[in-house]
Amino acid sequence: MTVRQSLKQTAFEALPLGSIKPAGWLKDQLRIQADGLTGHLEEHWADVGPGNGWIGGSGESWERGPYYLDGLVPLAHLLEDERLIAKANRWIEWSLASQKPDGSFGPERIETVNQDIDKNHDWWHYMIMLKVLIQHEEAKGDERVVPFLLRYFRYVAAAIDRLPLKDWAEARGAEMLLAVQWTYKRTGEQFLLELADKVAAQTMDWTGILQDFPFWRKVEHWDHRTHVVNVAMGVKTPAIRYELTGDPKEEEAVRRGIQSLMTYHGQAHGMFSGDEWLSGTDPSQGVELCAVVEYMFTMEHLVRVFGDGQYGDILEKVAFNALPAAISADWTSHQYDQQVNQIMCNVAKRNWSNNDEANLFGLEPNFGCCTANMHQGWPKLAAHLWMSDGRGGLAAVSYAPCRVRTKVGVGGTEATLEVGGGYPFRETVTMKLSLGRPERFALRLRIPAWCDNPMLAINGETVQMDVEKGFACIERDWVDGDAIELQLPMEVRTVRRNLYATSIERGPLVYVLPLGEIWQPHIKRELFSDWEVYPSTPWRFGLYEGADFSVAAEDIPRQPFLADQAPVRIKTRGSLVRNWRTELNNAGTPPLNPDTKGQAVQELELVPYGSAKLRVGEFPLIRRG
Repeated sequence: MTVRQSLKQTAFEALPLGSIKPAGWLKDQLRIQADGLTGHLEEHWADVGPGNGWIGGSGESWERGPYYLDGLVPLAHLLEDERLIAKANRWIEWSLASQKPDGSFGPERIETVNQDIDKNHDWWHYMIMLKVLIQHEEAKGDERVVPFLLRYFRYVAAAIDRLPLKDWAEARGAEMLLAVQWTYKRTGEQFLLELADKVAAQTMDWTGILQDFPFWRKVEHWDHRTHVVNVAMGVKTPAIRYELTGDPKEEEAVRRGIQSLMTYHGQAHGMFSGDEWLSGTDPSQGVELCAVVEYMFTMEHLVRVFGDGQYGDILEKVAFNALPAAISADWTSHQYDQQVNQIMCNVAKRNWSNNDEANLFGLEPNFGCCTANMHQGWPKLAAHLWMSDGRGGLAAVSYAPCRVRTKVGVGGTEATLEVGGGYPFRETVTMKLSLGRPERFALRLRIPAWCDNPMLAINGETVQMDVEKGFACIERDWVDGDAIELQLPMEVRTVRRNLYATSIERGPLVYVLPLGEIWQPHIKRELFSDWEVYPSTPWRFGLYEGADFSVAAEDIPRQPFLADQAPVRIKTRGSLVRNWRTELNNAGTPPLNPDTKGQAVQELELVPYGSAKLRVGEFPLIRRG
């Protein structure tokens, strides 16, 4: 086998964990998360409690502990929360101490509720823990991690022909590739490139699946190729393979695959459906929370590898809509599956493969994978808001409030970039630059595809922008105190969906009709209870074709994803639709010809999708007679 001498250089490079710290509403969101499920899950859920196998217990020892850590570690370090750091370090220390002379590590046996794996050997759960250890190393500079990874990968190299990837590990092999490539960049050890080729060869052919996508309708049978979380993770596989080969077919496969997924299974919040498998475009089909956070992680890597702003657009749409929608505002419960048109969350049969409680808000609705895995969403977004361009410059992936500290320019000057303005609830992004000395470098500012007339000013003077692949490159001699203001005007847009239904967007936010919510306890617990949610207001509204929209903004509260205190609202007009029915405990398909005979025209107030736990987000379109 011919082994290459290096990896393909990517468009951007992720900054080490801790280089970016959240501010404003995003920091508040992480604090709410820390005060809720993420910060207290160990005390209230045995699967990641003291008996977990990843801290030496005899309990669950497969994916749930590593999943939990994959969100807890970045959250702890982003908030600089010593309690959470100590909580995470307990797991880190156990894993580091567990390594055997042959390089293997982890629990002695696999204990899990999953019955679809080989409990004698599996690679998948180690892949998650590798990501955890890498984040720990970046945040703490722990000198034990890189030698630990080298020993482990020598073990993998010796064993992987005899024990190849299969099942979950075969579908998700790119997660191991990421860790192998990260370690190679730190060490230059050539055996890692040969190992990367083997792992890539044993990983499911996502390039082929995405290039010529064969899943055109709702899937009814189990298959790793259509499992929604596998797909959400698999979309990044061609990008990770591109680092090995530089083959342009990998990027083309990603573009074609995402287009196909959205054509056949796309939903208004930016995700494709999956309850549990790819499930078509109906707005009452669900999508799993695990898929949401994994698709965000995928988009972060697609931006990094290809430097294309379209992946930042997708990342923001999913992060600012689908993520907060599936988690209660106080972060004490979550859904397994969410719906665009979600008129009640209750124990009831739906046209899903998941069980009857999959859209409850609770501790462990349907299955506990999301209970463990949901925590990575906001922290990893915060950690990837900005990236290095590999040439001393910085690239904006998203404009949520934050503070970036890194080195810039050929001279490696220390720089701090303070990002404010309240995006995506506001149109203006402010950036203030602090530099140890003047330095020339590029700022690559992502210009979203939805923004027709962006405007940039530096120190009060307008600057012209040329946008390529979704980024405007501003290269100049920067000095301490430079102030940057980016205007991203947001227009209300109607998006046509199946059967002439419509959804409403403004900037990266989707807007929905919120329903009155009655939260009824289903299972009471000390802290993390299960809830059914029933509507207290009508839901069968259609919107009028050509209706005007008016936008009203209020102060951004500590929790902006709460309907009654939403910082942006849109008013428009609609009427009750007589022939829109309930079907299998869901809102039925929006009628193609809505019947509004005798129904008054009403003013409707729409709020951001993520703030309404009961909502209508895809409306029948009422034509004017």
